[in-house]
Amino acid sequence: MTNLYLHDDCIISPLGFTTSENLEKLRNGTSGLKQCANNIYLDSPICAGIIDADNLSKVFSKIGNPEDFTKLEQMMLLAIQDILNKNPDFDRNQSGLVISTTKGNVHLLEDLLGFEEERILLSKLGEIIKDFFGFKQKPIVVSNACISGGLALSVAKKMINAGQFSEAIVVGGDMLSKFIVSGFNSFQALSDTACKPFSKDRNGINLGEAAAAVLVSDSKKAHSNCINLVGDASANDANHISGPSRTGEGLHKSIQNSLKEARISSEVINAISTHGTATVYNDEMEAIAVSRNNLTEIPLNSIKGYYGHTLGASALIESIVCKHMMLNNEIYPSLNFTQLGVSEKINVITEYLKSVNLEYMLKTASGFGGCNLAMIFKKEVGNGES
Repeated sequence: MTNLYLHDDCIISPLGFTTSENLEKLRNGTSGLKQCANNIYLDSPICAGIIDADNLSKVFSKIGNPEDFTKLEQMMLLAIQDILNKNPDFDRNQSGLVISTTKGNVHLLEDLLGFEEERILLSKLGEIIKDFFGFKQKPIVVSNACISGGLALSVAKKMINAGQFSEAIVVGGDMLSKFIVSGFNSFQALSDTACKPFSKDRNGINLGEAAAAVLVSDSKKAHSNCINLVGDASANDANHISGPSRTGEGLHKSIQNSLKEARISSEVINAISTHGTATVYNDEMEAIAVSRNNLTEIPLNSIKGYYGHTLGASALIESIVCKHMMLNNEIYPSLNFTQLGVSEKINVITEYLKSVNLEYMLKTASGFGGCNLAMIFKKEVGNGES
């Protein structure tokens, strides 16, 4: 079994430009979602998590010229820079770079904004990030709908197992655009108020923009508690281009196979971080999959009420949040939850919990095209506190 340890990380979001800022907002129940009556994405009001472009450029100007990079690129580069600041000895010649995004710079289809047309390509996004920091290995770009951020961790693990490198930076990001917002709106999937995952009165998602990065390796740091990705699995239920399986089959199999790789049973799972988008069918499907794996009593949350759905960044951000919840023995509540609105009983957490034993956590994610992902994180106790 290959180890994939999660080390230093950074989250760039409306809640802040460091992980510590983000975690403090999560503990305090502060959301980054705002209602936007006047917006550039739709004629109708939306509720979304949007990073202030001027503030982002101001911060980014410390490491580069904002005019040379798109908003998405600035977000992702800042996240990686934070990792490198903490790890000055990071080997950019031998280490890997894994990038997750669903749409990349797709907003340039509307207006190139002075950039070359090839800037739209996901491969070009990989080159931009690689060249900015002087990575030598070819970047791997993962774009598999909304499981991309978690799948990037899985890909890094597999590449390490194959001996391609022993450590890597995994970075994910997506930003709002007319293309993305109008697409979700065409499915009638957007809520114009703050989303309510798993609630009876839920009526859709909020979109958000964010980036995150994490340093991963096959070894843990000495004298520290570490989080290890000990099991992961992906399954496609092939149900519909945008709708999940009504039986939760794909996610059910993903959970089963991740438990099998981790060599544990569902009874030892201490908490679950769900995809929890607040659409009618996603939340119902997840609840069924949780029930089919005998996890209905396990504390469960969704952090979409803080960030909205950040697409290719979501599962990576949520994995990073899992890491810190486990290290700090805490669980952040699901914002805006009202009354359980799924057919299976699940244990949705509505208050900030402290002093919780979290040895194993399950992270789930699902996406368009029927893709599903489950990851098992384990806390390995060192000789001192992390």
